[in-house]
Amino acid sequence: MYGIKTLNKISPVGMDAFDKTKYLCGDEIADPDGIMVRSAALHDMEFPANLKAIARAGAGVNNIPLDRCSKEGIVVFNTPGANANAVKELTILGLLLSARKVYPAMTWVQTIADQGDQVPKLVEKGKSAYTGPELLGKRLGVIGLGAIGVMVANAAVQLGMEVYGYDPYLSVDAAWGLSSAVHHAATLKEVYSGSDFLTLHLPLNASTKEMLDADAFAMMRPGVRVLNFARGELVNNEDMLAALESRQVTCYVTDFPNEKLLGHPGILAIPHLGASTPESEDNCASMAAKELMDYLENGNITHSVNFPDVSMPRSAGTRIGVLHQNIPAMISGISQVLSAEGINIENLTNKSRGEMAYTMIDVAGQVGDALADRIRAIDGVIRVLLYR
Repeated sequence: MYGIKTLNKISPVGMDAFDKTKYLCGDEIADPDGIMVRSAALHDMEFPANLKAIARAGAGVNNIPLDRCSKEGIVVFNTPGANANAVKELTILGLLLSARKVYPAMTWVQTIADQGDQVPKLVEKGKSAYTGPELLGKRLGVIGLGAIGVMVANAAVQLGMEVYGYDPYLSVDAAWGLSSAVHHAATLKEVYSGSDFLTLHLPLNASTKEMLDADAFAMMRPGVRVLNFARGELVNNEDMLAALESRQVTCYVTDFPNEKLLGHPGILAIPHLGASTPESEDNCASMAAKELMDYLENGNITHSVNFPDVSMPRSAGTRIGVLHQNIPAMISGISQVLSAEGINIENLTNKSRGEMAYTMIDVAGQVGDALADRIRAIDGVIRVLLYR
């Protein structure tokens, strides 16, 4: 019986994916094989020795200590694309809100609620203060063409916008899904300098943190409208406020409010609603559950953020999963241990990701824990799991 600990309220649709004859799930599981989590912070959590995997029901994994998980042989999964449509729809709403001044107009109209039959006249008199441009024919720059960025770019094309996309790491799958009408931008400067609207859809890391700063704003078209439904830390808040004051930026729509951003008339702050739809929560939880089950039962890794994705059809006998450092002679070392025991390798696959690697081996017959201990003793091996 596998134990799955839940650290947040996880969609019942996702939890129902676990076979109740194989899995015991709940927030009271003391020594889990896997963890299902949404936003709970795990950085100060001491992981039990039995913990093999963590599945984040969502895309961002800033709440999980990835380096420590890698060192302890804990595979961390996320669910890219599961909430893409929800974020896409809110981004399109953000484009409209930033252009048409809908929010301040709706706020103002409430102030004349006590004017009785004068309300229609006051509306006609006051509406000119809230005019804004149409999206048709305007240029949108999309930075980051993953699952969400591609959907936003395609939707903007359908709205009649001229769309420029920038992503130096564009995957083949994403490229196949991208509309042929989207222009490929070779540099960030090309996107910055020509865009009427700019939207961010890329991960937060050392190279992207505060990428929108004073230097970036200086390259942008005056009056640009900026949308951020990716990560708050992608934008330097002080520089954004300065750009708003100088009118270099007309409006900043962010799904990540903080104390510096609230109250400014040029900022539309949304309380992190990007993936807050029942459909998105169901999709994320279902994908996370399937990733956990396939790893715990078959050793297959899909959508990991700290180990390479590796999968292989099961064959008869025992499957050996070896999480290890990406160092020379590892495969030969594992093969020598198996050969010394007279064990024949039926199938083998190996992939690496930075400093981490994963080797999956199918062998004939049943293998005992003693063999796993001998593989574990190889220098550089982090963890060995047997799938019988």
